[in-house]
Amino acid sequence: MRSDRPKVLHTLAGKPLLLHLIDTCHSLRPDGPAAMAVVVGHQAEQVERVCQRDIAELYWVHQQQQLGTAHAVRCALPTLSTVPCQDVIILNGDTPLVNHEILTALLQQHRQSGCALTILTTRLVDPAGYGRVLRDEQGGVVRIVEEKDADPETRLVDEINSGIYCVDAVYLRSWMEQISNHNNQGEYYLTDMVALAVQQQVAVGSLCHADSGRLIGINSRQQLAQTEAILRYHLVNHWMEQGVTFIDPGSCWVAMDASIGPDSEIAPHVMLGPGVFIDHHCRIGAFCHISNSRLGAGTELLPFCHLDGCHLVGPNVVGPYARLRPGTVLEAHARVGNFCELKKAHIGTGSKINHLSYIGDTQMGGGVNVGAGTITCNYDGLHKHQTVIGDRVFIGSNTQLVAPVTVGAGAVIGAGSTITRPVPDDALALSRTPQRHIDHWASKRRQAGNGGA
Repeated sequence: MRSDRPKVLHTLAGKPLLLHLIDTCHSLRPDGPAAMAVVVGHQAEQVERVCQRDIAELYWVHQQQQLGTAHAVRCALPTLSTVPCQDVIILNGDTPLVNHEILTALLQQHRQSGCALTILTTRLVDPAGYGRVLRDEQGGVVRIVEEKDADPETRLVDEINSGIYCVDAVYLRSWMEQISNHNNQGEYYLTDMVALAVQQQVAVGSLCHADSGRLIGINSRQQLAQTEAILRYHLVNHWMEQGVTFIDPGSCWVAMDASIGPDSEIAPHVMLGPGVFIDHHCRIGAFCHISNSRLGAGTELLPFCHLDGCHLVGPNVVGPYARLRPGTVLEAHARVGNFCELKKAHIGTGSKINHLSYIGDTQMGGGVNVGAGTITCNYDGLHKHQTVIGDRVFIGSNTQLVAPVTVGAGAVIGAGSTITRPVPDDALALSRTPQRHIDHWASKRRQAGNGGA
């Protein structure tokens, strides 16, 4: 990956690769697996910190020396031995698209066949880089050969090992003790289980899965992007099946945990990041970017809006070109218009902030009208201060509210005012310089200019 970040912490649909697998394994059956052991080596503490889950049966195993896949499994055996289990499923942390259905099918195949070892395979047009599955004349699996150990003839085989196995727990412990590192890399290969089983005349089963895209591991930025495209396709199609319209599905990006209600419409080039909940009958305009936000039913975002950490109770209309930052709440029928920015602002029912305004650290009542160019001056260079605006306040254009300050219910602020003191209920507040006129000033200037020519 050419990265300082551990590979399994690179994200797919906004979620670390390893967490995809942990959550999938946890959902494998109604009560989950008896235990899950995650073997970590390089930058183990960082991986464990990011991918920690509140799962009682999740154990972290540290592989102090990285001596191969079989060595990693061997490190986990003492932990697994503390929990009674019949079968062990082994996965690689860089195969995030493996889902519940695939693992369930593997487990069922393993138990129905009575095999001690069942491997999950697939076929690739270009199998370069993957271990090849070799079979005998009867179709039985006899060996798995890693790419770096394969001869030219073996490399022509298109069936590859996914690196996912279901193994009888008793045989697994025995085979881990017997595997050697007599190979080109001097590592302990998990694939040698197949050769040991064949030597011992123990049945080896296989499940060849047709959807190779779900079994491919990620070893480069290119493969990460390819996998992202596959997952994006599945996620968008899932929400369309739930009644959501995507006008241009291929142009949109949806996080793994995003949720969209039926009869909502998503325009082209929309990004729905992690922590997004969109209720039913919402409309999201083109080029909107939303993360960690809730949008209530009937809400409409016009194009080019950016929302992060917001709650729109709904129905609301926002945009175009609006930015709503963390802590912003819009009550029902509140309206935010073009080129407005809100931060940690609670906007009451039916209030309108329509043009070119900044509202930060503000409690605003209902029915307020905010004129164009209004600013809440919430920062004095050292501390943030709050502005409180009562119900039914009218704020004229180009007003500065210097916090901390309170504007009483029903008050009117004249356009162009700078408000530094509390405004009583129903009062008119003005802070303009008195307007004066100088008669004939303009004509005299023109005459002087002509004379100078």
